[in-house]
Amino acid sequence: MPAAVVVRGLAKRYGAVGALRGIDLEVGEGELVGLLGPNGAGKSTLVKIAVGLVRPTAGEVHVAGSRAGSREARAALGYLAEMFRFPGWYTADEVLELHQRLAGSRGGEAERNRLLDLVALTQSGDRRVDGMSKGMQQRLGVAQSLVGEPRVLMLDEPTSALDPVGRRTVRLLLEELRGRGVSVLLNSHLLSEIELVCDRVAILLGGELVAVGSPHELSQARGVELETDAGTTRVAGATREDAPRLVAAAVAAGREVYGVRVLTSTLEDVYLEAVGGETS
Repeated sequence: MPAAVVVRGLAKRYGAVGALRGIDLEVGEGELVGLLGPNGAGKSTLVKIAVGLVRPTAGEVHVAGSRAGSREARAALGYLAEMFRFPGWYTADEVLELHQRLAGSRGGEAERNRLLDLVALTQSGDRRVDGMSKGMQQRLGVAQSLVGEPRVLMLDEPTSALDPVGRRTVRLLLEELRGRGVSVLLNSHLLSEIELVCDRVAILLGGELVAVGSPHELSQARGVELETDAGTTRVAGATREDAPRLVAAAVAAGREVYGVRVLTSTLEDVYLEAVGGETS
């Protein structure tokens, strides 16, 4: 089975501006990949090309083995745009029914009820969109992206308007979908959410891919911290493998060791180093 998303040599120019400059990236089956970068880095352009809304200048994107924008690729995709809008006079149930017709889904009422339950809107099927909070509309947007049981999800800032409880709901949903083999490309500014849920992270800057890997792979050793009866000491440059030796040396020196902590960079540290202080 082909990879869920394959990006090869992808470039996009808007006049003299290069939005993307030869991007290579893959999203595997059942993999959740976070897309990070400051405003103007090319994240949304990449997603829009993948869903068939924008044509590339060079290179190609394949979704579920089919060229991006083709009927087959669209049939395999679920998409939530960052600036989505639903008719205010529609109820949540009517929004999902509309998207069922657009997607050719035959799931009917059972599918709509299941999706509302997944995003914690079980009791809101008959509520009009203009009577919903921004967070409820955001969760409804996630629900519509799942109509038709797509194999691949493209989510652009899906938790931007959610409170901590809503973000946790979406995070648990993404983990469940990954368990079912659904692949997700998640564009977000919330580094903490990306670090919690994503298998890999791709960082874009100036239209170029500057870092790719799991949060663990991208992290760097920041030393080892020893807490003893003499106080807390940080050993710069030490790694996890050095910790047993440092503890043994402290004990041999007559120290009481109360704790040892291996220090590593956070995803925020990695991101800031990669983008060189560029603002989002």
